[in-house]
Amino acid sequence: MLRSILAVIAGSLAWTVMWLGSNAALLKLFPGWYGESGRVESLPVLLFIIFRSVVFSVLAGYLTALIARRRELQHTFALGLWQLALGLIATAQFYDAAPLWYHLFFLVLLIPANVLGGQLRMVQKSKVVRGSIGLA
Repeated sequence: MLRSILAVIAGSLAWTVMWLGSNAALLKLFPGWYGESGRVESLPVLLFIIFRSVVFSVLAGYLTALIARRRELQHTFALGLWQLALGLIATAQFYDAAPLWYHLFFLVLLIPANVLGGQLRMVQKSKVVRGSIGLA
């Protein structure tokens, strides 16, 4: 049980560190992406931000599954639900920073991307097991 909780916490912390760190870097590198009010209007920038979230969610799901070791998809689904709850809070706080469609896509992709990370870990784990017993 403790491993399960730690796996989900680790995945969530990893996502948050990647998100905040990359946000800080992007603000320094591309200050023009954000308007004076902090609102993002550029379609390519909004799509890049969503892509970044998906990549971070896949990585966080992979980490969660790696730590959990068993029932990987259940753990990554739990991570996705937790990320969705946090995402809803962030969306409420920063609703005016982007168009509605952006918020919807951002939120809808969290759970599938986390679960995909868990699936990737399961595939890798099965290849390692098959390779170690000579089935690869």
